[in-house]
This record gives sequence, structure tokens and C-alpha cells, in this order.
Amino acid sequence: MAVGLVVGGVSSGVGKTTITAGIAAALRRRGQRVQPFKAGPDYLDPTQLGAFAGRACRNLDTWMLPAAHVRELFARALDPADVALVEGVMGLHDGRTGTDGSGSTASLARLLRLPVVLVVDASSMARSAAAIVLGYQLLDPELRMAGVILNRVGSERHAEMCTSAIEEATGLPVFGWFPRDAQIALPERHLGLHPQLGAAPPRELEERLVGLVEAHLDLDALVARASTVEPASGRRLFPEAPVAPRVRVGLARDEAFHFYYPDSLDLLEAWGAELVPFSPITDAALPPDVDAVILGGGYPELAARDLAANTSMQASVREAAGRGTPIYGECGGLMYLGERLTDFEGAQHSMVGLVPARSVMTSDRLSLGYREVSSRGTPFLDAGQAVRGHEFHWSTLEEPAREDTAAYAVLDQERRPEGFRVGSVTASYVHLHLGARADLAPHFIEAVAGARAGAPS
Repeated sequence: MAVGLVVGGVSSGVGKTTITAGIAAALRRRGQRVQPFKAGPDYLDPTQLGAFAGRACRNLDTWMLPAAHVRELFARALDPADVALVEGVMGLHDGRTGTDGSGSTASLARLLRLPVVLVVDASSMARSAAAIVLGYQLLDPELRMAGVILNRVGSERHAEMCTSAIEEATGLPVFGWFPRDAQIALPERHLGLHPQLGAAPPRELEERLVGLVEAHLDLDALVARASTVEPASGRRLFPEAPVAPRVRVGLARDEAFHFYYPDSLDLLEAWGAELVPFSPITDAALPPDVDAVILGGGYPELAARDLAANTSMQASVREAAGRGTPIYGECGGLMYLGERLTDFEGAQHSMVGLVPARSVMTSDRLSLGYREVSSRGTPFLDAGQAVRGHEFHWSTLEEPAREDTAAYAVLDQERRPEGFRVGSVTASYVHLHLGARADLAPHFIEAVAGARAGAPS
């Protein structure tokens, strides 16, 4: 049976991802099957963790998903695995609000009944590190703290000073430390970490991380403080019996479109979708005989010139919409399905033109946060049904969505119109995790099958 740990941080930017990746790679070298998870809605950190662990990282979000769904997805991913490593989000107690901690790393650790290893950026402090750890230990007595890892430590002596102060004040073990080392920084760009799209991590970086773990962390003591994972009871998201493929769904997947939750794709396949990957950048047309098209988020702004130049693909998408094929675009998919995209340099690029959206990249207007939306009728939800999701984008629209063509009303923003619903095309900035509601994936399959049945022969 697997054991599990949560790697939390005192704040964003303390090195949680780097340390979790190093631990995963070191355990994998020892022959352990490591299943990585990421708390919260992030798409980018999971690609790095998955690369170092050698298996797809799964997202677990206690605000977007009901508790029973989180437990089901967690247990399902561990069949089989030896160690579950859950990287936290932001600071340990930071969530949707500043008061209740919903969506926080701490709420996830409590739900899964896993102990927390707290990562502390020890640069420019010594005994003060003990005060910080003590505060985290006392704020939530129900949260089990396994111990501490120090990061950005200046020297062996510095590590000893911080360690003795923390252990004396809190009684928690310090499992070790990482030195200040610019060579272990994971690459970033404007939305966060640079994604590892199915590739192994750079060999030199992996060797350096594993070397630091083996030299500076007591990995055996760390794993010894992990908890046995409790099994989930019952199925709420996945069908009880296998479902044969019923519909073919074209799935945009390349450097421009790759923001997908593995569990969402698993749910679509489990309920009867055959997912057929294609590239809007390089392929001349949609895959043959697809019954629906999904264009996830990603970086269309970085491939805007190539996307605009691939006019045959754009024509293929428009032809599919003309036949009534359900087409769903999310964030980057919205930008592609719109009329044009203006990149960071101000250059304008013609897009597919199926929805009245003209997106503009901006460096000073990040839209970030959880959203609860009510559907105006989409392939995933009937009109009036609500779902929780999130937004994360640097682009804005030249003209906001209108109520008469919106895909959603944002319930927590005075029913602000969001996205577009034009014919068979749905496009929105809101990202959905299909574990948010048990009926999302089967509803999509039924909607696609119904559209195919009603299409002219």
C-alpha cells in the first residue's frame, strides 16, 4: 500500500516544485514508483513533476472539486504506486480567500490525511526560521506536520543554526537543506514554469537535483514520516463497467494547446470518447470523421504566426462548425476560435473567426482566480447548471462578451457574461476540471452523440 506526503511552502516562490521534483527523481532512482500530484489548478508545475517522476502528475483541488471526487481521483492514480508526493500551491494556508483556506494546501492535506513537509526559504535568516515554522505549526492544530526542508541555505553552518533553532522551538525534524544554486532553477516564462511536454527532464538538471537530495536530505527519514494512504470508497466519477467508444473527439495537442488535466481526459475516455490528437500548428486539417473538437488552453500567442499561416486548418475547423460539429475552446482555444490575436509585440494575426473575440496580449493585466459560472447551454452543462472553474490568462478581449451570446454567467461577479456560444461553438476563458461534477463528461458524450445523430447525412 502506498504512503503519502504533502510538500507545502511558507509562501509562493520558496522552491516547492524544485524540491518535490528532486525528491521524486531520487526515489525513482531507488526503484520506487512515485505518483506526483499538484494542489490547485496549475497546468505547468505538473508537467515538470511528471517528467521527474516518470508518470503523469494529477491535479487535486479542494475548491473546484467535491471532497469525495478528490479522494477518488487520488486513490485511482495510486493503483499502483509506492509513494504519493503532493506539491502544494502558494503558501500552506493560502486558498481562495484569506479567511477559510478553501482550496489551500492545508485543506487538501487534511482531506487526504497526509502529513506536511514544510519548505522554508532560509536565506537571510537563522533563528527567525524557527518563529516562522512555529507559527505554521500552531495556526492549525489539526494539520499534521511531518517536518521541515530548508532551501537557499548559504552554508553548512547556516543550516546548523536554522536546524537547531527549529527543532528546539517546534520539536519537528529538519530533514535537510538545499543550498543556493542557480543551476537547479526550473525555467519560466510569462504564465509560470516552462512546460515539459512529454519529454524527460534535462539530464544535467536531473543529476544535479538527485545529487543534492542524496547529499543534503535524509530521504529515509522523510519517507518514514509519510502516512499510509487511505483507500477511497465507491465510484462517483467513473462508470462502474467499461464503456465502449461512442464518439471520436479531435483533441488539439501541440506547443500551442496543451493545458489539459489528465483526469479530465481519462473521464472523457471512460465515458465513451476516442480522443484523436491533432496539431492546429502543423496539421493541414482536422482528423477524419471526428464528431467533436476540443481546443484547450496553452500558448497560442507564442505560435500565433504559424497558427495564422495554417489557413487550411482554419478552414477545416470552420467547415466542421458549419456541419454542426460541437467545438469547445478553453482560454487559448477561445483565442484561436476568435477573429484575431494581437501578440506581445503588437502584431495582429488572423484566427478562425467562429466567435466574435479579438484577443490582445498584455503584460500588466493578469486575470487569475477561481470562478463559479452558470451555463447558458454548453456541451458539458444544460442551461442554468452551475460549475466551479478558474481563469489564468494574460490576454484581454477588445470588446467584452455580451449577454446574448455568452457561454456562461459568472455567479461570483454579478453574473458577468463570459465566453461565447455561437451555433455549435463554445469558447470561454474559464478552465474546467471534469471532476468538478460527476455529470460533466457523460453529458459531453451524450451531447456529441446527439449532434452526430441529428447531423444531415
